[in-house]
Amino acid sequence: MLKLSNTSRMFAYGITIICLFFMSCSSDDSDSQNDDIIQVSSIIISGSTIEDGGSSQLTAVVTPSNATNASVIWSVSDATVATISSSGLLSAVSNGSVTVKAEAEDNSGVFAEQTFAISGVDFNSGATTVNTAQDILIAIANANPGDIIYVSGGNYVFGSTITISGSGFNGNLVYLMADPNDTERPKFDFSSMSENSSNRGLIVSGDYWHIKGIDIFGAGDNGMLIRGNDNLIEFCTFSENKDTGLQIGGGGSNNTILNCDSFFNADSSLENADGFACKLDAGSDNSFIGCRAWQNLDDGWDGYLRDKDNITTYYENCWAFKNGYLMDGTEGAGDGNGFKTGGSDDKDLRHNAVYKNCIAAGNIYDGFDHNSNRGDIEIYNCSAYSNGRNFSFSSTNIANALVIKNSFSFEGTNNDSYSATSTDITNNGWQNGLTTNASDFVSLDMELLAAPRGVDGSLPNIDFLFLVAGSDLIDAGIDVGLEFNGSAPDIGAFEFE
Repeated sequence: MLKLSNTSRMFAYGITIICLFFMSCSSDDSDSQNDDIIQVSSIIISGSTIEDGGSSQLTAVVTPSNATNASVIWSVSDATVATISSSGLLSAVSNGSVTVKAEAEDNSGVFAEQTFAISGVDFNSGATTVNTAQDILIAIANANPGDIIYVSGGNYVFGSTITISGSGFNGNLVYLMADPNDTERPKFDFSSMSENSSNRGLIVSGDYWHIKGIDIFGAGDNGMLIRGNDNLIEFCTFSENKDTGLQIGGGGSNNTILNCDSFFNADSSLENADGFACKLDAGSDNSFIGCRAWQNLDDGWDGYLRDKDNITTYYENCWAFKNGYLMDGTEGAGDGNGFKTGGSDDKDLRHNAVYKNCIAAGNIYDGFDHNSNRGDIEIYNCSAYSNGRNFSFSSTNIANALVIKNSFSFEGTNNDSYSATSTDITNNGWQNGLTTNASDFVSLDMELLAAPRGVDGSLPNIDFLFLVAGSDLIDAGIDVGLEFNGSAPDIGAFEFE
C-alpha cells in the first residue's frame, strides 16, 4: 500500500479545502443567478372589440413590471372569426366572438383569456354568390386562397362527384358556405346516382377549406370523403347516402368536423353505412366536435383501420343514438354500435381515441365498442344509456390501455366489460358506492337527442340525461381537465347548473 508522508497529507488536505471553497462559491453564484429570475405572476389583456370589420391592437399588461421576461405568446380560439399577430394585432375574419389568450413566454404557466366580439364584416365583400349547380362547380374549380363562395338556398341536383382539389393555406382558407342572407339552406342532391363505390357526393382532397351550412343528400356512396388536411366542415348534414355520411380517409389529417349531423345512411349490403367514419387509411389528429349520428345502418362512428396504424382521433360533445335502426325505425342488419373505437383485419392495429362529454344511447349493439382495437382509449365524462352493451372492451385481442373516468353506464341490456393491458377506471357512476338509476335524471326521453340545433349550429339544450338536484352523481367526479361547476366534476356528459 502506498503511504503518504505528513507533508504530502497536508498538501492534499490543502488542495481539498481549496476545491471545496471554489465549489461552494460556484454553487452560491448559481443560486444567486436563479434568485435573480423574476417570473410573471399575472397578465391582463386590454383592447377594444371590433365593430367595423377591421382590427384592434391588444396589449398585455404583465405583473410584476420588472419580470425578467415580460413577453407573451398570443393565440385565438377560432381563426375563422379573427386572427392575431405576434404583436397582438387582432384582425377580423367573420362576425362572431373569439377568445384571445396571452400566455407568458417564461414557462411560468401564467396566462390570461378574454373574449372579444367581432362585427362589421361585410359578408358580400369579395364573395361570389352562386345559385345554379353549374355555377357552384365553376366557383369551386376556380377558387383561390381567401375566396368566399356563398351558395344560395335551394335544391341543387348533381349526377356526378364534386371534387375539391385546390387548397387554401393556414390563415387564408377557401370558404364554401350557405349564403348568410338566406333563410333556406342549400341542399346538394345526389340521389340520381346509382349505388356504386365510385359515386361519392363530394371528395375533398384539398387542404384548408371551410365548408359550412350545406346539406348533402342521397349520394351513391359516401356523402363526403375527406382526403385533405386541415379542413373545417361545419353545420352540415349527411343523410340517406348509400354509404357512410362523412368519411375521412386517404391520409387525411387534422380535419375538424364541427356541429354536423349524419343520419339515415344505409347501403344495400346492409353492412357499411355509418354516420361518420375516420377509418381505413385515415391520418391522425382528426376531431369531431358537437356532432350527432343516428339511425345509420351500421355504426354512428366507425374507426376500423386498414393500412394505417397508431393514429389518434378526438371526439367531444358527440351524440350517437339509435344506430342499427333504419329510417323507418325497423332493425337493420348492420353492427349497430354507437362509437366503434377501432378494429382491423388482422386485429393488430392501434386506433387511439379520446372521448369527452359524449353520449351513446339506444344503439342496438354497443355504446362504446372495442372491436379488437389495440390502441389507447380514453373516456371522460361520457354517458352510456340503454345500449345492447354500454361499454364493451373485451379480453380478446386486448386494447393497450383503457381510461374511463366520470362516466356512467345505465340500463344496458348486457353486462359491460372493461379489459385492457393497462386500465385506469375510477370515479364512475358504478363505483365509490354510487348507483346510477332513473331517479338521477330529469328525462330519459331519447327523442330529445334529435331536437333542432340552434341557429348557430350548436347542439340543442335538452333535459335528456340531465341530472336532477340532489343526485349523488353531482360533484362525484374527479378533475380531468374539463370545465365543471361546484366542488368537483359531475358524473356524465352534462354538468348540473
